[in-house]
Amino acid sequence: MGTFGNAQPKIVTGDAGYVLEDVPHLADYIPDLPTYHNPLQDNPAYSVVKQYFVNDDDSVAQKIVVHKSSPRGTHFRRAGPRQKVYFESDEVHACIVTCGGLCPGLNTVIREIVCGLNYMYGVNRVLGIAGGYRGFYSRNTTSLTPKVVNDIHKRGGTILGTSRGGHDTSKIVDSIQDRGINQVYIIGGDGTQKGASVIFEEIQRRGLKVAVAGIPKTIDNDIPVIDKSFGFDTAVEEAQRAINAAHVESESIENCIGVVKLMGRYSGFIAMHATLASRDVDCCLIPESPFYLEGPGGLFEYIEKRLKENGHMVIVMAEGAGQELLSESMRYADKQDASGNKLLQDVGLWISQKIRDHFSTSKRMGITLKYIDPTYMIRAVPSNASDNVYCTLLAQSAVHGAMAGYTGFTVGPVNGRHSYIPFYRIIERQNKVVITDRMWARLLSSTNQPSFLSPEDIIEDKKEEAPQSQLLNGESGRDDEAFEKVISNAC
Repeated sequence: MGTFGNAQPKIVTGDAGYVLEDVPHLADYIPDLPTYHNPLQDNPAYSVVKQYFVNDDDSVAQKIVVHKSSPRGTHFRRAGPRQKVYFESDEVHACIVTCGGLCPGLNTVIREIVCGLNYMYGVNRVLGIAGGYRGFYSRNTTSLTPKVVNDIHKRGGTILGTSRGGHDTSKIVDSIQDRGINQVYIIGGDGTQKGASVIFEEIQRRGLKVAVAGIPKTIDNDIPVIDKSFGFDTAVEEAQRAINAAHVESESIENCIGVVKLMGRYSGFIAMHATLASRDVDCCLIPESPFYLEGPGGLFEYIEKRLKENGHMVIVMAEGAGQELLSESMRYADKQDASGNKLLQDVGLWISQKIRDHFSTSKRMGITLKYIDPTYMIRAVPSNASDNVYCTLLAQSAVHGAMAGYTGFTVGPVNGRHSYIPFYRIIERQNKVVITDRMWARLLSSTNQPSFLSPEDIIEDKKEEAPQSQLLNGESGRDDEAFEKVISNAC
């Protein structure tokens, strides 16, 4: 993928500890750029809006809960239309590309970028790049108009096609330059956003008037800073079907265990929220919270206890949970897919077999086990109403930013307000469930499962999680009451 991280952060400081982590602008490296009046002020749809435009000095705080004596802290530039734009409608030649795995909402984002450019700014030339990054230099493009994309939000997947890998910075920027493209909208996860950052840096090095905007996509919700990623709500909702099926199966047969494997390579947000939403789950296993099988306090002991109490149980686990326990894990340690993601073994099949073997060997009770893996069914569905609205806001915010001359940014909500976030903040780490925080304590209280951790393990995890990630509900930092609850469960 080439070098990454050569661009210098654009930091603005102010009184009372105010820090703005700003995004690049075309005017930073192209002098004397002309500006134009924003055509939104003449748009009939906006005639009833009291304030057309976002003030250039508006920013959004990353941390919403502060003490009265706390410094103002880190902020990001607020997203939205600006009074002046740096592109005339007739000169805009935009392109859209989708990369990585499938996720509900991809087609909605594509549709709203096309319609937003056309209906709000009068842009008529939008290209769809087929098949991910390699489509820039090895595949055909397709012209996208509001008519072409009118109904695509009702379908799952992406009409443009997608792929992993295929990133060749020089060839991609050559293609952008040769085609006369001046706005690039890149939809994808952290690997895709890394690629977008490198593309931006090469465009900046060449001095091209090309705005690069990223729309973060990950069904796992593992992108930091933003409140959540699109497709996540749909995934949690769709996971309920699999959990309900597992519950019906397990409840209908004596000593039956339903095992459901959900997405979540490194972050267990889908499994955690699907468990909390379901109320039918007896145990949730995620990558952030290690567990063990044998011995006192282990998973097998808990399963036996629940079966004796209820006669059935449901286990939900993220695909990345328990990978360190798999007997052949070292064989796959160095293998990666085209996006650079570590190849994982099927932990659901593995743990299902381990449970069968344990109860068959111990002969304490006979069990029946039903294993359900709805992963690809969930990824392929259209987005629900909540995600459709969210995708619309993401797409329109990206369009407003590119038209205003901002570049090298990812758009997303921070504490409920859409913001422009520098690429380096999005790709510096992965968002993970903080098991010493309130949300995980709520789950343990809901399922009444053990934490499978000793108090020493939890304290050590707290130390490692010192720079707390932004949680879905806006909470960050440790809650003492919840922390004591988790330790109590572990004991």
